[in-house]
Amino acid sequence: MECISVFDMLKIGVGPSSSHTLGPWRAAERWIQELREQEIFDAVSEIKVYLYGSLSLTGKGHATDIAVIMGLLGSDPETVPTDSIDSTIESIKTSGKLALGSEREISFSFSDDIVFKKEFLPFHANGMRFEAKLHKGQSHSETYYSIGGGFVVKEDLGHSKENKATFKAFPCPIKTGDELLSYCDSKKASISEVVLENELSLRSAKEIDAELQRIWHTMLECMYLGCHTQGTLPGGLNVRRRAFEMHQKLKGELPYSNPQEWLEVIRKTRVKFRQILKWVSCFALSVNEVNASLGRVVTAPTNGSAGVIPSVLMYHMVIENHSANFEHIKKFLLVAGEIGSIFKKGATISAAMGGCQAEIGVSSAMAAGALTELLGGTPEQVLVAAEIAMEHHLGLTCDPIGGLVQVPCIERNSMGAIKAINAAELALETDPKDAKVPLDKVISTMWETAKDMNTKYKETSEGGLAVGVFLSDC
Repeated sequence: MECISVFDMLKIGVGPSSSHTLGPWRAAERWIQELREQEIFDAVSEIKVYLYGSLSLTGKGHATDIAVIMGLLGSDPETVPTDSIDSTIESIKTSGKLALGSEREISFSFSDDIVFKKEFLPFHANGMRFEAKLHKGQSHSETYYSIGGGFVVKEDLGHSKENKATFKAFPCPIKTGDELLSYCDSKKASISEVVLENELSLRSAKEIDAELQRIWHTMLECMYLGCHTQGTLPGGLNVRRRAFEMHQKLKGELPYSNPQEWLEVIRKTRVKFRQILKWVSCFALSVNEVNASLGRVVTAPTNGSAGVIPSVLMYHMVIENHSANFEHIKKFLLVAGEIGSIFKKGATISAAMGGCQAEIGVSSAMAAGALTELLGGTPEQVLVAAEIAMEHHLGLTCDPIGGLVQVPCIERNSMGAIKAINAAELALETDPKDAKVPLDKVISTMWETAKDMNTKYKETSEGGLAVGVFLSDC
């Protein structure tokens, strides 16, 4: 059984897609490291990358080719200056040279050495193969799969032994919602307390707090940047950024100079129902507009759904509870991460495997459950909220126009956030004993729905809006 930490579910990376951008980026980094470990890195003379299935069909719109190159260069998606990516790629295209692992310069053709192959590999829809020619005429290849949320595996799952060992080390090993509730009941603890106990078996309390702070600061800075950037998103759809204009109308006249001051100013704005809807939508749109422009976001649980969790948490901070502090942020992220891990273990968080129900649906469930705990809900009500949120995303397809994470993806984050808040409120008014559908049932239903869903609705841009609306229409 897989060990999934909160920090596996909430990862900092570069947009626009966790499975099509962050995953391939990490796979390329991993391949370079394996070449070094096998002591053949210095013998590499040429490389070629093959992208299969969904990575091929929507790869260019998701910047998969760019991500692979950045990974081969040894750049870290958590720290690379995002405004340097375009110039780096242009330099490689012009020079025909690539600094492998930032150390060895080899010849590289951007157009010829990244090959898009529409066929799907049997193991997963997001397959990629890296090939290296060595100086003595030998070759070396490796195949990886980006399985959603930035997770990368090999088909042999050789890494799983380590994961199993770590999982067994958890004081509270959890695979299902029922198991989670059982621990909460036996320990008389909240969900966040149980999750924290597991995290403490992996790292210190100080390390946990520092990493959660870093995740929240990245989310806050992402919302801040999105709300203060205007213009048109790249990619050819000519999608106009909306968060900026919405924010201008909502923010009022009080001055601020940084994200934290901005948060405090928002707390002083009007909170009529329409303004609340607009603020939540604005926060969600802002994140995914940053994501769509190769900006830095927190994968939660994916890049395409990265706006739901920060927007709902921000809603709690600036609308619901003006006294909310880091302890509230910590609880929210711990609960959200655990709910996401249960979905990953029981179904999928990859749109290429399950459609958008696996991304927006899961993120909405994560946010709904986390908000419910902050609002005083019981562990049972937390899972009721997560179930309600997913139940009303079942069957949602992934059909991005032009293979870009823009339409309908950006708006879907605002809708997922609003549903999460509504689900939390419904759960708080529900006696869990009266709930007809437990969380584990909706997760298994989601997985069955994913398996039944036509492949063209799974991040291929071969169905739905992706064929109903053409780039020329935009």
